[in-house]
Amino acid sequence: MPAVVTDDARATWARLRTTTWAMCALVFLAAFESLAVTTVMPTVSLELDGAALYAVAFAAPLASGVVGMVAAGAWADRVGPARPLLAAALAFVAGLLVAGTAPTMAVLAGGRLLQGLGGGALTVVSYVVVARLYPGALHPRVFAGFSAAWVIPSLVGPPVAGFVTERADWRWVFLGVAVLVPPIAAVVLARVRSVGPPEHPAPPEPGAEPVDDASTTSARRIGWAALAALAVLVLGVSGELSGAGTVAASLGGVAVALAALSRLVPPGTLRAARGLPAIVADRGLLAGAFFGAEVYLPYLLTRRYDVSPTFAGVTLTAAALTWAGAAWVQGRLGERLPHARAIRVGTVVVTLGIAGTGVGAATHAPIPVLVAAWAVAGFGMGLTYARQTVLVLRYSSGRAAGTNSSALSVSDSIGASLSLAVTGVLFAAFSARGGDAPYAACFALTSVLAAGAALVAVRVTPRVVSAPQDAAGSPTASSVART
Repeated sequence: MPAVVTDDARATWARLRTTTWAMCALVFLAAFESLAVTTVMPTVSLELDGAALYAVAFAAPLASGVVGMVAAGAWADRVGPARPLLAAALAFVAGLLVAGTAPTMAVLAGGRLLQGLGGGALTVVSYVVVARLYPGALHPRVFAGFSAAWVIPSLVGPPVAGFVTERADWRWVFLGVAVLVPPIAAVVLARVRSVGPPEHPAPPEPGAEPVDDASTTSARRIGWAALAALAVLVLGVSGELSGAGTVAASLGGVAVALAALSRLVPPGTLRAARGLPAIVADRGLLAGAFFGAEVYLPYLLTRRYDVSPTFAGVTLTAAALTWAGAAWVQGRLGERLPHARAIRVGTVVVTLGIAGTGVGAATHAPIPVLVAAWAVAGFGMGLTYARQTVLVLRYSSGRAAGTNSSALSVSDSIGASLSLAVTGVLFAAFSARGGDAPYAACFALTSVLAAGAALVAVRVTPRVVSAPQDAAGSPTASSVART
């Protein structure tokens, strides 16, 4: 049954208001850092003479983030969120300090690896904190805040980073965030330090691999995560190669990433089995569709429409605003908008937005048409993303919230990486035709991914649900059966 916002839930929301703001602030800082680096990296590369490692500096945190997600999820399930949160914050800050004081590009790339490790872990631990502290009826509202905290930096991150670089030094883009994270993380730690693992472990999901030794299982998963990270790193730098090297690196990276992914997500994810596996699969397809298309819209506008980079960025700003608006709407609606319906509608809207952008690119439509179509895609993402996370937590047993949250995040990261690698190869293949063809081809592929996400979205609700939440909407120790 749907969780109801009771008086107890409202009291919990008021009591945890400071914690909620602190977690949103951590998400904001992580997002700001991710976007700001895009602005300052050309300056960094020039100053540190690091053109050869330019792509590695971008791919490094994506790769190490996969390991951080998996390790933190398993750790949080075993001991509770406090210690993983502390370790994640320390790793994130340490990476920022290394990057901010780096004398060479190689050292900066190492700092980015450490930063990604902590950032990936912070994402998953934040989900576990939500699962352990907030009743289920409040989850859409909390994740709406997370969505807004991730989107807002897309509006302010690049200009602020540019201002800091011009008026002070690019190093402060890293060091400034490193100064802000510890006091904010301390607020969350004060709230969760007494939160341990669930007292009563739930039985494993039907069809799941029996776990006899948690430490052995965790070590195995971390090993697969490291392999997935290596694949993501290869995919990230494949664009720097040429000809057959790009194709070989991309195909090899895709194969290894999918093999590793199959061991890091719930059984049945690659075939979109109903329930939890379908949600995780849906996230990967949706991330691949949206983020695979996103990088080509500014490229299209600057190359084919001859607009300035600043104006081209406005198109992404429009989608960021609609994303934030949709996230706010779904958060306010709560259980009045059922989770499965939000995901189904949202994925269709994303498909229409990306397909519309692709048609606009193929026909060289006026710029306002492209902006409007992409804004539609952003609205669909805002409607869908938070609800996918809410359902993952609802479908997880008390001691699987971290593991399943890490599976969702890993699917997101690898889905986007795979899409970017394949669209890069596709773009190169169609470049010889010139004109709008390369861009239209990439939007066509991402439209297919989005359509796949819409098809999978009909399977996010399992046929059989065991032990639903209690009337107060508190997280239960049950799992949802998979069919």
